Amino acid sequence: MDEPLRTEQHHRNSRRQFLQQWVPTAASVIAAAALPAIAQENAERPRVGNESGRGSVAQALADYAVRLRYEDLPGDVVRTAKRTILDTIGCAIGGYQAGPSQIAIKLAAGVSAVRGATVLCSGIKTSPELAVFANGVMIRYLDFNDGYITPMGGGHPSDTLAALLPSAEIAGRSGRDLITATALSYEVFCKVADVLNTRALGLDQSTVLGLASVVGASRLMGLTPEQMVHAIGITVGGNTAINQGRVGTLSNWKDFASAEASRKALFSVQLAQAGMTGPNRVFEGPSGFFNVISRKTFEMPTLGEPFGIMSAFTKRFPLGQYSQTVAEAAAQVRSFAANADDIHEINIRVSRNAIKVMADSPDKWRPQSHETADHSMPYAAAVVLMYGTIDDHYYEDPYLHDSRLLDLVSRVR
Repeated sequence: MDEPLRTEQHHRNSRRQFLQQWVPTAASVIAAAALPAIAQENAERPRVGNESGRGSVAQALADYAVRLRYEDLPGDVVRTAKRTILDTIGCAIGGYQAGPSQIAIKLAAGVSAVRGATVLCSGIKTSPELAVFANGVMIRYLDFNDGYITPMGGGHPSDTLAALLPSAEIAGRSGRDLITATALSYEVFCKVADVLNTRALGLDQSTVLGLASVVGASRLMGLTPEQMVHAIGITVGGNTAINQGRVGTLSNWKDFASAEASRKALFSVQLAQAGMTGPNRVFEGPSGFFNVISRKTFEMPTLGEPFGIMSAFTKRFPLGQYSQTVAEAAAQVRSFAANADDIHEINIRVSRNAIKVMADSPDKWRPQSHETADHSMPYAAAVVLMYGTIDDHYYEDPYLHDSRLLDLVSRVR
């Protein structure tokens, strides 16, 4: 037998041995190949965006992140960033003793790290990503941290501080560095929220939050633009969160999906800094965000002035942002009703978006959990009308099952 034929026979034997050894894997592959309808659908799906390497969203964000300097920030942006940092830490202090916070802190306390980060209020040193998660839970528990609203969604950009504080700590950054990263994270969150219709897509705000956190944390950790692009790819590729956690009766996860997004963001930064590569063109690629999730592209607005952080607002009440004006109005009209029992009907006129988020189902008239109560417009209005104020203890028993209060809630239209 001549040499080419012997070589071909050897290759055939090798392939046969390989297939015999890995039959389960081969069967899985064959089963996947037996789905021609899905394959055809994927093949015929129109693709959006370009793959030329130009105009990459991740690259644009990375380039801006490394260029931005503290000296570039106007004075009012610096002052607002300082106020935001203090307000967010205050929210964490207020949420420290809550049950979900203690769960996260207990988990963090069981882990040590050579390069550890601090859990707020406790002094506990743990792995950076668990510090991010615990801090994020504390920040969000009261639903008192700031908000940013757009017709297409919005959320709570100050949740990014959960990722920024440990990043600044382990990288040994200054207060000015933290202020710059805060303004940067807000810029990413607000400008993306302006053009990505998370509400129509059924996405949770933590999808945008993770992107903002990874850019800010990358800046603090000193990543190069190339490493930032990889970190963004890892985060976006693995942190597209659905909005089911904000529908019907709400669980703890309504608040803490953002803490998880920030935890993943810092871990993505650490991976990229260590040399891990992420999905290429995670937005524009054939199976990227634009083609699979949003089904259309978006053009990034101009980054920088006017800075997005200037359009975020600080809450007066610890409840969902769409109920802030409702609670304020209830406080103002309360003096006209000497007794809440005398109120025949409560008429509230708000946007469709507000109704969809905070008055979308019967659960909002009979909340059964803390999280549902702080995201219920009818409940918030009734509490303020009856008691003159609202804070987190009204989201627990005995108030959740107080027949007199619930009777007033039922009169909200």
